[in-house]
Amino acid sequence: MESPFVIVDLDHAPDDRSPAHETEPPDRDRVVIGVAAEPTDAVEGFDILLTGVPDPPRPWVGCADPRATARQLGHIADSRAAASVALVQVLRMGGGLSIPDRLVLESLAYSTLQGGADFRSWLATTPRRTHRPAETPVRLDRDGQRLSITLDRPWVRNAFDAATRDALCEALQVAVADPSISRVDLYGNGPAFCSGGDLAEFGTSRDPARAHLVRVHRSPGALLHRCAPRVTAHLHGACVGAGIELAAFAGRVVAAPDTVIRLPEVGMGLIPGAGGTASIPVRVGRERTAYLALSGVELSAEAALRWGLVDEVSDREDPATDPQRALHR
Repeated sequence: MESPFVIVDLDHAPDDRSPAHETEPPDRDRVVIGVAAEPTDAVEGFDILLTGVPDPPRPWVGCADPRATARQLGHIADSRAAASVALVQVLRMGGGLSIPDRLVLESLAYSTLQGGADFRSWLATTPRRTHRPAETPVRLDRDGQRLSITLDRPWVRNAFDAATRDALCEALQVAVADPSISRVDLYGNGPAFCSGGDLAEFGTSRDPARAHLVRVHRSPGALLHRCAPRVTAHLHGACVGAGIELAAFAGRVVAAPDTVIRLPEVGMGLIPGAGGTASIPVRVGRERTAYLALSGVELSAEAALRWGLVDEVSDREDPATDPQRALHR
């Protein structure tokens, strides 16, 4: 089988090389990684661009040793070929689609990978967890024109289960249906905003086709997109998987200094499935989204601010003056 990735050394490429011409269509079924000591203008046709320059301009990612990083990404792509290739294909195609259509595309790919060998292998080696549901997984508070929505399963760091998804959809429907609500604040109770999908439920659905229909019909991401200009997401602690994928839809994202962002799905044999391939590229571009998802690296609040994934880094307000923040205690 052909390698699922290709690394192109842009420092030694011919002067007349056209990345778009050489990487598409021959490499549309591979992850195309470009490496350069310094950023160049030749960026079309690449899925990830790495450079040794700190804090380079978008779409580049700065790292201490870009060639070593490229090899590490290649190793990940080798071990999770189906998910890695599906990831970059969805990101490439999504650029020409509306947000609702991007969500459908993502869900189709996600459901396909759910039936794949890599995800089943990951499930088989992952200890099973006991599901710990909440009677009210999402808390809704209305104060005049302000609506506060709080994820409320702090004992599992607000892990995103089906009940939380459904309750969040119901809460967001209120904001979508009521134009008199001028501000929507999205919080997470406890030590973390959201630690991602609830692993106690992973793999429990044996019908990926049905799961796709449910995912599209009950989509918090689609609802967030509809009311995004009015939404501020307040991040703190772990923002993993769905935690950042959904927050990125908000018109404004404020992160506490302890915020840590990560997309771990490729390591499970999947791709982001809560809307991340639709929301995050709008903020950071598809190349940096691909890097985050393929590498699974942790992104600090300050790094996320530099990238534009969050809009502000701010210490959490004094709970005595902000009742919603008191929920975080």
